[in-house]
Amino acid sequence: MSHHPTIPFVPYRPEATPEAAADAFLHRMALRRSVREFSDRPVSRAAIESIIATANTAPSGANKAPWRFVAVRDREVKRRIRAAAEDEERKFYGGRANEEWLRDLAPLGTDPDKSFLEIAPWLVVVFKLMRDERDGRASDQVYYVNESVGIATGLLIAAIHQAGLVTLTHTPSPMRFLSEVLGRPEHERPYLLLPVGYPADGARVPDIRRKRLDDVMVVV
Repeated sequence: MSHHPTIPFVPYRPEATPEAAADAFLHRMALRRSVREFSDRPVSRAAIESIIATANTAPSGANKAPWRFVAVRDREVKRRIRAAAEDEERKFYGGRANEEWLRDLAPLGTDPDKSFLEIAPWLVVVFKLMRDERDGRASDQVYYVNESVGIATGLLIAAIHQAGLVTLTHTPSPMRFLSEVLGRPEHERPYLLLPVGYPADGARVPDIRRKRLDDVMVVV
């Protein structure tokens, strides 16, 4: 039996059956789409803080929480991020990506133009931490970093949608320029870039379909 301190577990109890609560959440999340057409309508810092705080509730290997969320609202910093991202994207579309990859991307309408990186009121840059620095201690022991940060990012995206905002998972490759523009230390590695804001008036999204439940779920 562990001698480390514990506290009582306080469960969340929705005012519905598990089936009804899960179905309601499903229908809400089914409206979520990756959006590339953003409005410059302001979003409060309080909203972004609450969204990131939700991501910070994610489980992680040995409770190390190996993530850093850099929230960018400065126009000049956003401009520099866009310029660097578009430079990498031009190289990607100009030769790094093979023909099959480009064919798979074609229905999404993507291209090297990343103007949304300047238009969206916020950019949230997710970094994975390769060192634990809590409580004034520094340790190179971090566990299941990619898995932990992936879970936190999923909660981040869900929280953005819950707030009535939209986002896009942008993954320029390589992403090292994000560390340089944002002045992050070596042990913080860029993981994902998400513009956050309201959709532009009349915004449109690709007419695509998600896989059916039978395609992704197996019961044994």
